[in-house]
Amino acid sequence: MTMPAPEPAAAESSARLVARIAAEIEQAGGWIPFSRYMELALYSPDLGYYSGGSRKFGGAGDFVTAPELSPLFAQALAAQAAQLMAASAPRILEAGAGSGALALGLLLELERRGALPERYEILDLSGELRSRQQDTLARGAPHLAQRVAWLDALPDTFSGVVVANELLDALPANLVAWREDGIFERGVALRDGGFAWDERPAAGALLAVSQGLTFIAPPYVSEINLAARAWTAEWGRILQQGALLLIDYGFPQREYYHPQRAEGTLMCHYRHHAHGDPFWLPGLNDITAHVDFTAIAEAGFEAGLDVLGYTSQAQFLLNCGLAQLLAQRQTEGAVAYATLASGAQKLISPSEMGELFKVLALGRGIDEVLLGFASGDRAHAL
Repeated sequence: MTMPAPEPAAAESSARLVARIAAEIEQAGGWIPFSRYMELALYSPDLGYYSGGSRKFGGAGDFVTAPELSPLFAQALAAQAAQLMAASAPRILEAGAGSGALALGLLLELERRGALPERYEILDLSGELRSRQQDTLARGAPHLAQRVAWLDALPDTFSGVVVANELLDALPANLVAWREDGIFERGVALRDGGFAWDERPAAGALLAVSQGLTFIAPPYVSEINLAARAWTAEWGRILQQGALLLIDYGFPQREYYHPQRAEGTLMCHYRHHAHGDPFWLPGLNDITAHVDFTAIAEAGFEAGLDVLGYTSQAQFLLNCGLAQLLAQRQTEGAVAYATLASGAQKLISPSEMGELFKVLALGRGIDEVLLGFASGDRAHAL
């Protein structure tokens, strides 16, 4: 596959990041875990993919997320958020808000429903993305600006709704190789002037989790995301009443580690091209891995949270009224309606986002059946 050439300034930024990562590898004795490499490639100050200045979201970026694909995504999600806020507290925290499109869509739809949160908080460590989110909200809903605040860290306590759309897949993942002679952690070394894969015996928590996956037959390479598990478990301490809505692409554990996925799910995205080389132009590529929803549900449950529901994105959005929201827009004209219908189809089609993307709800102090999981709940499959 031929990739579009980066602009000179972008190439220079990537070269500086390469030097920074290489220096850390040398200081660490010649090897770092892939999870650390992924963290540096995505979040290294000023140079990482999410902390640098490259455009990531939408048609001009590297990928399109559901909130940018169709306004109906946020409008349907708002129905679930409204139910949860009524059962807990009128507060929303969005973790990893991207371009700000979801925040804007949720706020406008909740305003239309008469269910605005008293406070909408955004946790995003990227200064560049925070600036874009502020611009999106200032242009789209200036009258609601006073309700929005940005956080630098997770709060000490929280009640309300936590929304994380395509966050977990971007948390640094550990890579594990099951070999005939043992279990190894894949890491990054320096070789021939560039980065190269290098394996070392797995240890500690990573080894323990890997050994627990007794159904995996070597040779097999895949991901175990200890950071995503830890992030989820932290909400067991923080959340007093309310729920987390975790939306991402992934599978239950048995499906995640299917024999046909013997090389894992790690994927890179660059200007709407998907490829499998995380060492190519670091800082200019998104690096992701699918989500093991069984592991995330277990991490939440072990931290004291209830599993409130798990289903496909299509089922969740339809339960939340996506079809009815689309039907209400028929009066806007044939062209506008056709655009909305096309976007809705991509959100729910099994061949697009509808089946690959899942929604997991974890919560505390919520006794009612959640709207988004009223039909087709697959929690039993976890």
